[in-house]
Amino acid sequence: MSTQPSKELEVFDNPQPERDYTIRIDMPEFTCLCPKTGQPDFATILLEYVPDARCVELKSLKMYIWSYRDEGAFHEAVTNQILADLVYATQPRYMRVTAKFNVRGGIYTTVVADYRHPAWQPQPLVALP
Repeated sequence: MSTQPSKELEVFDNPQPERDYTIRIDMPEFTCLCPKTGQPDFATILLEYVPDARCVELKSLKMYIWSYRDEGAFHEAVTNQILADLVYATQPRYMRVTAKFNVRGGIYTTVVADYRHPAWQPQPLVALP
């Protein structure tokens, strides 16, 4: 078992590629460093996606998230980089990354970035009584 952070994201074949379904993953222990002060920034990263042919493997995702621990990054940049890396690895139909950063200097920051494959059309929402 790896005990080192890694930027390598592993994937596996989607077991139901013919169906649109949503995978939601909460990662409440994200940390990176403020690029201005070097102090740690803490966040919860929420990943939601509709897979196409591939899904992200969770252990590799954990190691990937851990890899940011000693890197300086602005909230906006790191959120968009996570999205870009996950889209590259999985090629989803749709993906959203929400980064909810803890308070720093009396300010909470939430950054939301999403991707939609140009050919994908979501199914209409069903309103249940």
